Parts: sequence; structure tokens; C-alpha cells
Amino acid sequence: MTEQDPAPKLHIDADWKAEAQAEKERLSAKEEERAQNSETGPGAPGELPEANFKSLMGLLASQAIMGLGAYPDPETGGAVVDLVGSKFAIDLLAVLEEKTAGNITDDESKEMSEVLAQLRTRFVQIADAVTQQQARAAAGEGMPTPGAPGGVIETP
Repeated sequence: MTEQDPAPKLHIDADWKAEAQAEKERLSAKEEERAQNSETGPGAPGELPEANFKSLMGLLASQAIMGLGAYPDPETGGAVVDLVGSKFAIDLLAVLEEKTAGNITDDESKEMSEVLAQLRTRFVQIADAVTQQQARAAAGEGMPTPGAPGGVIETP
């Protein structure tokens, strides 16, 4: 700056404090709304659920269900069954039930018992189906068609 050009002077609007306060309130309201949404329901896609007992139970039950052929092989269309992995997940749920006895709510205990009963029943059904399919294959009856009733059950 030269001597002829004085330093620029700041012009402060008298309302700047009010505008700053209004902006602060808008941001605060948005943050509060974001917090409420994450508490009342799932947030953005990919956001993980709350880490709690029910989530742990659901994770183990999902692993067991997957091992019982809940999802078909995309290439063959046949059910992929992992009896060993499924049994392990069911056994982990049983250990969780045993170790948490008396330390969880009645609703959680009841849900755990129901989930275990359903998974165990399904496990027996699938294990029997695998045994029957293996017996048919050993007898030379040929394998069923993938996707057909009683379709191919693939075991890893």
C-alpha cells in the first residue's frame, strides 16, 4: 500500500452478531435432527446397527441360517450347505444362552430360546436332507436338478 492509499477499512454491519447467532442456531438444529434420526432408525445406508445383545444374537443366527442353505449358489442354483459351520454358530448361541442366564431380560431370554429351537429344528431337517441325497447318490439314482424341489444341496 502506498501513502496515498489508506489501509482498507472494515465495515461491520450492525446485524452481524444477530446473523452469526441465527446461523449457529440453524447448524445446531440440523445437528439435533441428525442425532434424533440416528436414534430412531437406521441412518445412512451402510451404517451399522447398535452393538447390543440382540445384534450379537442376530449375527450368530444369520451365520447359522446361511450355513443351512438359505442362499443359493449363484452359479448352480443349488443350496450351499455348511453343516459344520452352521452347527458351530448354533453352538455359540447355546454357549451365549448358558453364560448369560440370569443376566438378560426375560424377553431376551425368551427370544434366545425360540431362535435356538428354530435353528436346531432346521439343522436336523437339512442334515436329514443331505444324508438322503448322499444315500441316493451312493445308490446311483443320480442327482436332482438344481432349483427343482429337492434340488442339489452342495456341501463344502
